[in-house]
Amino acid sequence: MRFLLDTAQRAFADSLDAMLTAADTPAVVRAWSRGEHAGGRALWSRIAEAGVFALAVPEAYEGMGPRPVELAVAFVELGRHAVPGPLVETVTAAALLAGLPDPGPAKRLLPALAAGDVMATLAWTAPYALDGDAATTLLALTPDGLYLSPGHGPVRASLDPARRLTPLTPGGELISADPPTAHALTLARLTTGAQALGVGLALLDRTVAYVKQRTQFGVPIGSFQAVKHRLADAKVGLEFARPLVLGAALTLDPVDVAAAKIAACEAAYATARTALQLHGAIGYTAEYDLSLWLTKARALRTSWGSPDECRDTVLSGGDRRW
Repeated sequence: MRFLLDTAQRAFADSLDAMLTAADTPAVVRAWSRGEHAGGRALWSRIAEAGVFALAVPEAYEGMGPRPVELAVAFVELGRHAVPGPLVETVTAAALLAGLPDPGPAKRLLPALAAGDVMATLAWTAPYALDGDAATTLLALTPDGLYLSPGHGPVRASLDPARRLTPLTPGGELISADPPTAHALTLARLTTGAQALGVGLALLDRTVAYVKQRTQFGVPIGSFQAVKHRLADAKVGLEFARPLVLGAALTLDPVDVAAAKIAACEAAYATARTALQLHGAIGYTAEYDLSLWLTKARALRTSWGSPDECRDTVLSGGDRRW
């Protein structure tokens, strides 16, 4: 079976690519890593204006969704440009709120989320949430239910400097004592896999451009067979992951989504290792833009379920919850 985007979906991806290219996202990412959120918030608003967050919000709450295929297309582009912020967490929060038996919290929170007026983060059965210092809506899923947290603690160090971890303040408003979580987790894994795919594609593009410019023994290193083979392996891994991500977006089956996340995140991680090796010592430097994608590929690999946890979902037929 072939999974190809239609004309409207390709145009949507192209428009996001053009917008993010013009936004100078590396500068935005570096500022975000320092806790300077003005540029990131402005970019967030433009992404919302493009309709990305509305894709996760049902029409009943002033959204355009749920449209998981278009959401996956968008997150590939967000990953390709290393956009910072709690992107996955925001769409996951939207899915979680939309699925509550009581529509009250959804009516109160989702319209603003779809419009980009609020930025949501979510601590999923863990003490830390992503970018709690920037988010305006802080949700915490605990064994006692889903809470609207009143605040957050100090920022903690993270493998990816642009992924700022913050502990959420316990307590707050109880939104639901028993929220249904399966669909929200599935959407989180789908968008994480799509984002990782975009990260891998960006790493491959940047590495191909670099090996055409760097010379050794008087010729570009890209002409060496060993280099070609490494890049070909990376390309094959990413291209095999792409239809899995799109196919999983069509079915939204937890097993399909877990398999797609494994394929996309492992392909992105393998591409990151190849990119680092072929760039040589320059690839290790934080000042070089490649590092913005290298650290993100590693972080996304274990975000919303490690490879082992996702394999457990596949092998168990999706019956076990992470």
